[in-house]
Amino acid sequence: MNKEIIKASEICKSYRDTASSLEVLKNINFTVSEGEFLVIQGPSGAGKSTLLHILGGLDNPTTGAVYFKGADIYNLDESSRSDFRNRKIGFVFQFFHLLPELNALENVLLPGILKSWWDKKKSLKSAAALLERLGLKNRMAHRPSALSGGEQQRVAIARALINKPQVLLCDEPTGNLDSENGKIILRLLNELNRDQQITIVMVTHDKDIANVAGRILHLRDGIILN
Repeated sequence: MNKEIIKASEICKSYRDTASSLEVLKNINFTVSEGEFLVIQGPSGAGKSTLLHILGGLDNPTTGAVYFKGADIYNLDESSRSDFRNRKIGFVFQFFHLLPELNALENVLLPGILKSWWDKKKSLKSAAALLERLGLKNRMAHRPSALSGGEQQRVAIARALINKPQVLLCDEPTGNLDSENGKIILRLLNELNRDQQITIVMVTHDKDIANVAGRILHLRDGIILN
C-alpha cells in the first residue's frame, strides 16, 4: 500500500465581511496516497478551486490543517511555505498564465530561476527535454501568442514539472480547451501518473473527465459527499 502524502483535516473556509458570511468549504476530510490520481468533481461554485489552493499552500483555511507527509504546511512561515510550493508542488491552471513576452522555453524555466540553487545549464537541458517529451521540440522559441491552446497548456505542464514536484495540482486543466486538445492533456496526465508515479489531484466540473481518475471525490456545496 502506498504511503499517505496529503491529508486534509477538518478544512473549513469562510469569507466574512461586516454584513454577512459565506461558507465555501465545510469540514473537509480526505487523504491522498503517493502515486495516486485523485479527481475532485463538482459543479461550478462547489469550492473546488478554493480547496485545491488550500492543498497547495496558496490560500489559508479558516480552520483545519493540511499535512504533507505528516507536516502541517500552515505551521510554516510564509517564506518556508513558498519554498515548499516551489520544491514539492506543481500547479496547472485552466488559464495557462504564461508570460506573453517570454517564449515557451523561457516560461518553463521560470520556477527554476526562483530556486536559490538554480543551475542554469542543467535547467535549460531539463526544460528542453520536457518540451520535447510533450511534443513541442519545434515550438520552444515561440511566444504564447503563436501557440495553440493545447500547446500553451503543455508548456504550462512542463513549467509545473521543471522542479520535479512530488504532487501535481490541476485546476480544470482542460476547461479552456476544445475536446481534442482536452483528450491530449488528459492522456498526458495519465502517462505522467503511470510512468513517473507523480501524484495528481485534479478538480473538474466534468463528470466524463473525472472518469480518467483512479479515485473520484464528489464535492457539492462545500461538502465531500463520499
